[in-house]
Amino acid sequence: MSSNLHPMLNVAIKAARAAGAIINRAALDVEAVRISQKQVNDFVTEVDHASEAAIIETLLTAYPGHGILAEESGSEHGSKHSDYVWIIDPLDGTTNFIHGFPVYCVSIALSFKGKIEHAVVYDPSRNDLFTATRGRGAFVNERRIRVSKRTQLKDCLVSTGFPFRPGDNFKQYMAMMAELMPRTAGLRRPGAAALDLAYVAAGYCDGFFESGLSIWDVAAGSLLVTEAGGLVGNFTGEADFLKQRECLAGTPRIYGQLVGLLGKYSKFAAAGDKAAVRQALADGPDGAADVPAQTAEADAADTAHPDSAAEDTQTRPSAAP
Repeated sequence: MSSNLHPMLNVAIKAARAAGAIINRAALDVEAVRISQKQVNDFVTEVDHASEAAIIETLLTAYPGHGILAEESGSEHGSKHSDYVWIIDPLDGTTNFIHGFPVYCVSIALSFKGKIEHAVVYDPSRNDLFTATRGRGAFVNERRIRVSKRTQLKDCLVSTGFPFRPGDNFKQYMAMMAELMPRTAGLRRPGAAALDLAYVAAGYCDGFFESGLSIWDVAAGSLLVTEAGGLVGNFTGEADFLKQRECLAGTPRIYGQLVGLLGKYSKFAAAGDKAAVRQALADGPDGAADVPAQTAEADAADTAHPDSAAEDTQTRPSAAP
């Protein structure tokens, strides 16, 4: 731990590393890990529970009056009335973990009166520690990070998550991917949203979008993005998104272009946009019948006005100063 960091961030780092040690030990023999299913394709392991317990113990030992909101135990632990609430995902990417696919992380954020003030995302398989404090910047392994400088979507790598729960709108998600695939350098689905957001902050990816996410999936990562100079919100660009179950993030200029493409798919979109999407999904075999024509128009617009989307984002609120 560093003496230069805020004491609360230092405690979060201690908790994340304790959880990471549990995860790394279990990863040596993944087949021996006990697994249960919360719902179809949604798994929880004894490692999730042990990691969460270690995090909560570390945090409440240091700050017994703070609240806790954790993926597995909810608000069972900690104070129920504190302005300080730790938001915890003890193992983001559980499905990857149980298959031995090394893309998963620990995510810890501290909220004060509803605003995220400190964030830690720890990747134990690579020993990468992403940290941020509001107003003090974002870091990986104590090195300052910034979002990428790319300004055109055609040059960008965008990460996402696929729907996997019964009742998810698979057809709409296919349409969203059809909007982006021909317009970007590549679309990626790593499988751990908190790490996806950390990678946007570090400039490894230029944008990210996903629906169906819970607050513990995005709380820490969202602060990393904004402290690294990026923007984060829902698909329509509104910054108050933490509990809205949809998240879009990116560099300032790319964020504006993504909002322009994906905003109509938001549950907060205007009624006319929603109606147009429903009609397109009904008309097209994959819900993307008009995408090629739209792509040509968008590419022409990008060439003629490469900075127009950037200018639009200047009027949009960000999640942090």
